[in-house]
Amino acid sequence: MLPDIPWFVYAMLLAPVGLIVFAAIYKYLEVRAASHWPSTPGKVVISKSEIRKVKVIDSSREAGHRFEDRNFANVTYEYSIAGQTYRCNRVTIGEDRGNFEVAETIARYPVGKPVTVYYNPNKRGEAVLEREMPQGMWGCIGWMVAIAVVLVFGSAIGFHKITDFVSTRLAKPEMSGMTVALGAFGVAIALFALMFQRQSSAAKKWPVVQGTIKTSGLEEFRAAPEAGRSRGVTKFQSKVLYSYRYNNIDYTSSQASYDGQVTSTSRWMMERVAKKYPNDKIVNVHVNPENPSQAVLETRSPGIWILWFSAVAIWGVAYYVATKG
Repeated sequence: MLPDIPWFVYAMLLAPVGLIVFAAIYKYLEVRAASHWPSTPGKVVISKSEIRKVKVIDSSREAGHRFEDRNFANVTYEYSIAGQTYRCNRVTIGEDRGNFEVAETIARYPVGKPVTVYYNPNKRGEAVLEREMPQGMWGCIGWMVAIAVVLVFGSAIGFHKITDFVSTRLAKPEMSGMTVALGAFGVAIALFALMFQRQSSAAKKWPVVQGTIKTSGLEEFRAAPEAGRSRGVTKFQSKVLYSYRYNNIDYTSSQASYDGQVTSTSRWMMERVAKKYPNDKIVNVHVNPENPSQAVLETRSPGIWILWFSAVAIWGVAYYVATKG
């Protein structure tokens, strides 16, 4: 039996799943339309990596988004229709958000390679080289939806059952909900800490190449306003962008360590981080061999211990609530 939770709470939890399904259906319709596009011979004229700015949703900012520099495979090809030459650099009908299969795409389409170009007859400058949906995509989406539904409803039912079980063992049963919620929150933070710790350990075994700091400085932005306020506080974030070369392909990254992009209201603190990497400094870059777009400068991650401390502190509060009320 489901706990007495308002329907809109379930709707909010399942909203991301709905967005994924909507995006998949939209992409399917786009693929279906492209399947009727005519084809013409073409030739690859540019095949190299490049950096593009990508807009990323960030609810912690007042603007609701931020921009990231990501690696893309720039495969540009030429084709002619009715005596007019066109150029396009879209490879697949799928969405390319960057930092994915850059080397593989460049290797698949070297300069000078003859290709078959599928173009939009109503807008001839719009074309693709690959118009098939990724294999197994619908199966993957189906599993994602099923797992999400099970997690949402299973968690709600499980939380209700655990709360009932804990309430019979507390001096103040009315505190069972808060005790279970705090304990679960601590578990979630501990899982994040464990994930980052494993990633940091894996990065220590990655191959190391030399890189160069391209830019190093601060980004100033407004945080999302808190309840009752019209404007958020001013925050700062260190911005370190470095370039490196792996297997004869150039890449750029802004990830210094697995601590992530730390933000603070203290300009001085963030300036200290940025000053560690002055412009044009030669640095050692740890590169993920399975996805060279992913790299870090530091394999140490002191922030992990902050997560572990936070998890233990929250469990301590849960214990205090359970025993003292």
